[in-house]
Order: sequence, then structure tokens, then C-alpha cells
Amino acid sequence: MIIDGEGLVLGRLASKVSKKLLQGEEITVLNADKILISGTKEWAYAKYKQRIDRASISNPRDMGPKYPRRPDDIFRRTVRGMLPYKKPRGREAFKSLKVYVGVPRKFEDKEALKPLEAQPKHVVKSIELGKVSHLLGSKY
Repeated sequence: MIIDGEGLVLGRLASKVSKKLLQGEEITVLNADKILISGTKEWAYAKYKQRIDRASISNPRDMGPKYPRRPDDIFRRTVRGMLPYKKPRGREAFKSLKVYVGVPRKFEDKEALKPLEAQPKHVVKSIELGKVSHLLGSKY
């Protein structure tokens, strides 16, 4: 299944994707940089900045925990949090998820789907995941 993430809300899309992954489907998400985070720009930046700071302050060496800055990796991390990734079933499900920034050439001619349940209904304030990544210092 190919999903175009443009204009979809991060948490809603991640929950739908995680359910489909646990059912055994292989899912590809395109345009990860255009996925929306509902809330203000300041709130979203503070939330992800705090996660990155906590990961680097708790253990200043090159060991973990680490939190991603790229939009495709942030989406993968969000989906991973909704899967039992420490068990074989969750690991296999997580391996069948592919996320891309933009649309790669091999997917340009294929039709992308948007799950209707993940469409934003009344999102007034939102920011794209790509903009949050740039604020965090990502160079994708």
C-alpha cells in the first residue's frame, strides 16, 4: 500500500499505519516532510527539541538514547512507538514500513492512496513535519 502523507495529521496517520502493519501489510509513505503536526509552531518545536535535548544530556557520549531530526525518521519513530517493537511480531511489522521525503522516481507513476480516516477534520493550527525538522537542524 502506498500512502501520500501530504496534509495528513501525524498521530492519526501513524495509528492507521501501525494497525495495517500488524495485519501484515507492507506500507510505503511518501511526502513525509508534508505531514502535519497539529498545534502551534512553538509547541511542536519545544516538544521535539526537549526530546532531543533529553537524549543528548542524559548520556553525552555517543551511546543512546537518540531521537531523530529528519522528517522520515521522526515518522518512523512515531509508528515504532505504536508497535510492540521489542517482540518478533512488532519487529517484523516495523521492517515492512518504508518512509520517503518527497516522491522517489520509482513511485512517480504509481497511484498513491490517502486513508480517509486520517484526513484532518478541524485542525486550525498546524505545522509541517519538514519545517519542524529544519528548526531542529536537519539537512535532508
